[in-house]
This record gives sequence, C-alpha cells and structure tokens, in this order.
Amino acid sequence: MFFGYRTFKTAVGAGISLFIAQWLELDFFVSAAIITVLCITVTKKGSVNKSWELFLASCVGLLFAAVIFETLGYHPLSLTVFLLLFIPVLQKIKALKGIITSIVIVSHLYTGGEVTAGVLFNEFLLIVIGVTVGLIMNVYMPSVDEHLYQDQLNLEEKFSRIWKEYARYLRDQRIDWDGREITQAGNIIDDGKSKALRSIENHFLRHDNYFYRYFDVRERQFAIIERILPFVSTLDTVEEGKHMANFMEGLSSAVHPGNTASYYLKELYELKETFAERPLPETRAEFEARASLFYILHELEQYLLIKEMFKPDHDRTLTLKRKKRAYIRKRKEKANEKGRREEE
Repeated sequence: MFFGYRTFKTAVGAGISLFIAQWLELDFFVSAAIITVLCITVTKKGSVNKSWELFLASCVGLLFAAVIFETLGYHPLSLTVFLLLFIPVLQKIKALKGIITSIVIVSHLYTGGEVTAGVLFNEFLLIVIGVTVGLIMNVYMPSVDEHLYQDQLNLEEKFSRIWKEYARYLRDQRIDWDGREITQAGNIIDDGKSKALRSIENHFLRHDNYFYRYFDVRERQFAIIERILPFVSTLDTVEEGKHMANFMEGLSSAVHPGNTASYYLKELYELKETFAERPLPETRAEFEARASLFYILHELEQYLLIKEMFKPDHDRTLTLKRKKRAYIRKRKEKANEKGRREEE
C-alpha cells in the first residue's frame, strides 16, 4: 500500500463530509470536507483539541463577521477591520489554529452579501458536519506499542554491544570497532521518545507513560556512555583497566528493564575500594590513567543510579521477556535460513 492510514482516513472523511453536506443541500458544501481535513491529526488528543479550536474559532468568527459586515458593509475595508479585531481575540481564547477555517466560513458571508438566520444556520451545519466527521475518523489510531517494544529490544542490544566494545578495548586495546552502535542508539532513543509521546496522546483514560519514562532513562544513560568514550579510548592497558573491563562485560549482559542496578552498584563500590587501596601512581601517565579510571567509575555510578530510579511494573517486564525470547528465536531462524541458502 503506497498510502498510510492517515491519508486513508483523510480521504474517506472528506468524502463523507462532502456527501452529507451535499445531501442536505447546504450552500458551499465543499467547506465541510475542508474542515474535516483540518481536524484529522496524528493523535486522538490532538484531534479533539484542534477540533475544539476550529469549532470555537468558526463560531466566534461568524458572530464577528455578522456584526461587522452588517454595520460597515460588504467591502474590503470591512474584512480588514474584521481580521484586525478577530485575530487578537483568537489569540486570547487560544483558538488561533482555527483561523483558516474561520476565514473560509466568513468568506461565505462576504460572498453572499447578507446575514440571515438561514445563512448562519447553513454555516453552523457545515462546521458541525466537518468537525464531527473528523472526530469520528480519528477514533481509530493504530497502536505503536509493538514498535516501541521492538525499539526497546534494539536499543538494549546496542547498549550491550557498546559495553562489550568498551570492555574489549580496555582489556585488549582493540581498535577495530567503528562505533556505529552509538549513532544507532541515539537515533533509536529519539524515535522511541517520539512514538511514546504519540502513544500517550492516543489514550484518554489510560495514563501509561512507561515507554516515555523508559526512553528518558535510556537517554540520560546514553549521555553518560558518550561522555566516557573519550576517556575509555585514550586509556593504555593497565591492571585497573582489566578489572573495569570485567565490570563492563558483566554490565553488558544486564541491559534490560529489570532492576539489577543495586547488584552492580555494590560491585562498583567494591571496585572503587580495590582501586583506592592500590599504590599511588609514580608517573604522570599513571596518574592520568588513574584519574580517567576514577572518572569512569563516577559516571558508571550515575548510570546505575539512574537505572535504579526506573521501576517497571511486573507485567511490562514479563511482556518484554516474552517478546525478547520471540525476537531472539526469530533472529536465529533467519540466520539458519540464510545459512541454508548459502549452502545451496
């Protein structure tokens, strides 16, 4: 399919509004379709808010136009006066997004050259039809939860790989890693937060911000991962670095929503004590290496403290574990299929 669900809803909604307005033999019936198009947004809350602004602005615009046109006449100066008075009022009542719809409706009065009860009722019906159909079309919003779970799994995979590469460098001074997981992780976090906000805006009664909190936590942790990269990449092989590598290796296997931070915090404090008991550095290079290691330890502590504050509910954790198993199984099946094709 070359068009999305929003395009489909917009097209169908515009057609329905046009049909109803034309069936009722309303003047300027095409305007009902225009209002419907303007009411359809990417979220339910956004649709309700915008529909209310369009409805309010259009009704207020009708009243303003009726008074001004009947008082000053139907000429360009009247329209200028209308806009000079009307726009500040829209700003005051926080309905400025409805200005386009209002001008469309007001233009009907200007074109007709008179304001009667029938004209006002015709315009009111156009507004009601357009807004109502727009709201109805926005009742259905596809869930993004599956995409969010997938982003969560992908992000944890990237985090795990980053920690393994940091550990590999500290232990073996390997420099063959291109660091692409860092860029990918940043993109996943940005995309995940955007989807999570959209998911929140699509629920009126369920105040579930789990995914937004999750990606917010990962964003703060990711900032730490980026900060320690220059310190990790400039460290020469030292005994303390190998201990740090072992710690990061363990950390790489614990990148998941479960609360393992307390265990690793305890291990980190023990590592700090071990480093503190070692003899003082004798050369400048040893001093700089020790300073870098303690800075990395400090940042790792912040990384774990951020994680400790995140408390996922039990159901979410079970769901993610189930999806993670399915994800791993699917990847293995793809790898096996690829292997069979290569053999053939």
